[in-house]
Amino acid sequence: MQEGKNLLAFSGGVDSSALFFLLQRQNILFDIAIVNYQMREQAAEEVAYAQSLAKSYGKECYLLEVTLEKANFEAQARKVRYDFFETLVQQYHYDHLITAHQLDDRLEWLLMQLSKGAGLHELLGMRAIEKRPNYLMVRPLVETTKATLLTYLQTEEIPYFLDQSNQDTHYKRNFFRRHIAAPLLEDYAQGIKKSFNFLQEDLEALRGQQPILQQTNQLYYFKQAHSRRSSLILIDKILKANGFLMRQGDKEALKSSDEHVVGRRFVVTFSNFHIFIAPYVEHTMTKTFREQCRLLKIPQKLRPYLCQDSEAFEAVVTLLKEC
Repeated sequence: MQEGKNLLAFSGGVDSSALFFLLQRQNILFDIAIVNYQMREQAAEEVAYAQSLAKSYGKECYLLEVTLEKANFEAQARKVRYDFFETLVQQYHYDHLITAHQLDDRLEWLLMQLSKGAGLHELLGMRAIEKRPNYLMVRPLVETTKATLLTYLQTEEIPYFLDQSNQDTHYKRNFFRRHIAAPLLEDYAQGIKKSFNFLQEDLEALRGQQPILQQTNQLYYFKQAHSRRSSLILIDKILKANGFLMRQGDKEALKSSDEHVVGRRFVVTFSNFHIFIAPYVEHTMTKTFREQCRLLKIPQKLRPYLCQDSEAFEAVVTLLKEC
């Protein structure tokens, strides 16, 4: 992060306040961004604190103020927050988006995914460095406990805010935090940290076995992986890179269906040996083109896109003739 432009997701809480000053200590240049959901009286003070820090240390402070419905608030807030950060990254050409997620957050995430029914890929979704289409997501604190950060703030006499809504155990994350994650980390932080490192190494080894992804214009394709699940993980990754998050229903459908339209935006098809992902379009095809597709056994839902993209069509034809 010493090179390039950095944007820190800031809230004024323990984690981001500690990270602000840790980055300063390392002479890393960065700006900050904060979201005010206007749900708590204290929020205005947190914004003022962020703006004061930015002014004192010569940084830009970007502010988004929004009002959200209480229903499904956490999911809405997360989407609004990251949409805001990504807009800033694109608009002002930041190379890194830095977040203050720490070891407690990582364990809470794992526990929540575990309770839903998840595999290794989902369990380790919170990584130290994550490549996005045009920038890197960086989480420097994922091996540091919240207790360590709190001690640092108190020792250095650095101001910070405590969000009282984090004590409400009606929120699933808060429940896991208070009753499971916090007690475990109090006694077993070092072992948990090592386990995450070993699991991450295992995941990287598995990723090394993934098929090579190819692209022609807006068409993505790759050989089917050694398991359906491995293919689904790569499909999910491709769609995320294109700004789309699959719903659980789409993931379930792709476990058994060889052709599926995802969110009326993408078509995902499984042929005998390959998987194709393309924009979902409706397009009138000539009789000759339809017959070509039939003879080549090109999946039906993929055909309308290929009809209007001759280069992608030739790539598919070449691929299928080689099989």
